Amino acid sequence: MVNIIETAKNELTFENILMKAMHTPGVKVNRIKFLQKEFIKYYPKEVIDEAIKNNPAKAGVSKAVVNKISQQVINYETTKVTGISFLSSLPGGAVAIGAAAADITSYFAFILRTVQELAYLYGFEQFDLNEDEMDSETMNFLLLFIGVMFGVQGASSVLKKFADTLAKNIAKKLAQKALTKGTIYPLVKKVALKVGIRMTKQIFADSVASTIPVAGSVLSGGLTFATFKPCCMKLRKNLMSYNLCDPDYYKVIDVEFYTTGEE
Repeated sequence: MVNIIETAKNELTFENILMKAMHTPGVKVNRIKFLQKEFIKYYPKEVIDEAIKNNPAKAGVSKAVVNKISQQVINYETTKVTGISFLSSLPGGAVAIGAAAADITSYFAFILRTVQELAYLYGFEQFDLNEDEMDSETMNFLLLFIGVMFGVQGASSVLKKFADTLAKNIAKKLAQKALTKGTIYPLVKKVALKVGIRMTKQIFADSVASTIPVAGSVLSGGLTFATFKPCCMKLRKNLMSYNLCDPDYYKVIDVEFYTTGEE
């Protein structure tokens, strides 16, 4: 078991696992297709088109609908990742660490999918996910969301600042300037450290579970369920509180614009 821990620390780093997760087929979520699919049951085409062009709240999509859909999204992704964890944690003996690595990579692939889906529902723009190469700005942006999910101190306040900037109709590239090097770099390191430690513990637990016939799969799936959904719900709770997803906020902005002629 000592070898498993050392391997996890030295080879299966958070950065390596995250990059592998980003290359997992299906991890990238197309914002336009996703919003069309989720809103089609609730709103006419013109509202959906406006939601895609700007954001759901500005198009008049109610927070109640967004909250309902986001809960469904989390439930769906939790069920999928838990099922995959159960199936992948088969008895493996000497290859237990490989099974654990595959399981944790799948876990973070679903984390990345859910981050995108929640972000799009609550008003953020398309992530610049590239399967071949990931620029540092996009990586830092993703780590902000992951930091909120895992309760990293300072992540929620920085993400809120970015969301509030976006809500004022400021272009994404300009809004990203709010994430200064002095603010984002220390935070990114904290996210990598905290999530890395938690990830190592989960790899160890999965490695042990994969050596136990049948019961190990149940244990591994249970661990995934117990950690994945609370993280997603924590992010959802934060996003729900932002002006970016509040239709009433945009009504006030519109009144101010027509009154003063300024945004």
